[in-house]
Amino acid sequence: MVQLKYSRKSIFKRILFFLAILGPGIITGSVDNDAGGITTYSVAGALYGYKLIWTLIPSFIVLLVIQEMNARMGIVTGKGLADLIRENAGVKVTFLIFIGLLIADIGNTTTEFAGIAGSMEVFGVSKYLSVPVVGIIIWFLVVKGNYKIAERIFLIFSVSLLVYVISALIGKPHWQEIGRSIARPHMEFNSNYIAIVIGIVGTTIAPWMQFYMQSSVIEKGLKMKNYKYTLLDIVVGCVATVVVAFFIIVACASTLHENGIQINEAKDAALALQPLAGHLASAVFSFGLFIASIFSATILPLATAFYVCEAFGFEAGIDKKWDEAKEFYTLYTSIIILSALIILIPNAPLIGISIWSQVINGILLPVVLICMILLVNNKSIMGKYVNNPINNIIGWIAIVTLIFLSGLLLIMPLLKYL
Repeated sequence: MVQLKYSRKSIFKRILFFLAILGPGIITGSVDNDAGGITTYSVAGALYGYKLIWTLIPSFIVLLVIQEMNARMGIVTGKGLADLIRENAGVKVTFLIFIGLLIADIGNTTTEFAGIAGSMEVFGVSKYLSVPVVGIIIWFLVVKGNYKIAERIFLIFSVSLLVYVISALIGKPHWQEIGRSIARPHMEFNSNYIAIVIGIVGTTIAPWMQFYMQSSVIEKGLKMKNYKYTLLDIVVGCVATVVVAFFIIVACASTLHENGIQINEAKDAALALQPLAGHLASAVFSFGLFIASIFSATILPLATAFYVCEAFGFEAGIDKKWDEAKEFYTLYTSIIILSALIILIPNAPLIGISIWSQVINGILLPVVLICMILLVNNKSIMGKYVNNPINNIIGWIAIVTLIFLSGLLLIMPLLKYL
């Protein structure tokens, strides 16, 4: 009896400890489902129904492998990825990489504000009201808050993305057909289908994610004794990411695809759902887009400010006051203001911004991942915590696959504009 009570007490303590360190993995994974990701999944469901659900399996594997290495490196070294790249690759290489990342992330943040504007327009709110108000709220959350408060809000945002489960269930999906699409992957050899496949897998991972993940692990003060809980956090985050993506595809496949409705962006999906699945499904879908966009519009510039300041030796961290990290807060503020202003410009070239930010991401992603896997295998940096052979095989396969997919992702969209 005493042993049973002790066992229960031990389990309870472990659960509480896991909840205490919860955050980096779930938050980083959830940001995958941003405005661009929701658009990709929505278009996939509308065009091909359930046929592309199988792509979420390799997406999950890639996300899990890369984030595990990233978190382990942050815990062992206590340094951000940007810091390690500067120390080992030199200032010139670091400067070139991070100028490109900064430009890409301004474009990505602009896309998130476009998602905020589009989702609120479904509810009849003008972008000239929604974008400035959300921009100010985001700024106060980070600049006037602290890491613990911000992280709790981010976790609430992550959980809120599960509203897509409701939106999908309202559409009354065909579960047997979904099961068949997973058990028997369908492949078509045409440019549109391949482009969507690349988009689904490619949207799972972005260069800035690696820097944010490592910085958040350090900011939380995690140690190797916490590794198994950190790994669980990462697994939960990856699973949640894929679950949300799954239900977005299902929501659009069960309604839009079955009625032959094509869309170009996530806002179109929300509007098209209303006559098919009712106002509730449309409202839930729009709310999910809003949450995802505001979430990513907060994290993206935050991650950018983190890794740029780390790369060039400036103080960084949302637990620091403005005077202690002027460069960090100035950069964060500048990215938010610039991205929001671009959205407010009448007839702003949002499609062009999205394409070119994606192009730069595609070019820089393999560079960042190669730097990362070389660092995580450096014994002078990682000691006994370097990758084992299995980790390296999986890691290099993931990197080679991502290089291949990123190359195709760059080439195929650009061919349309030549």
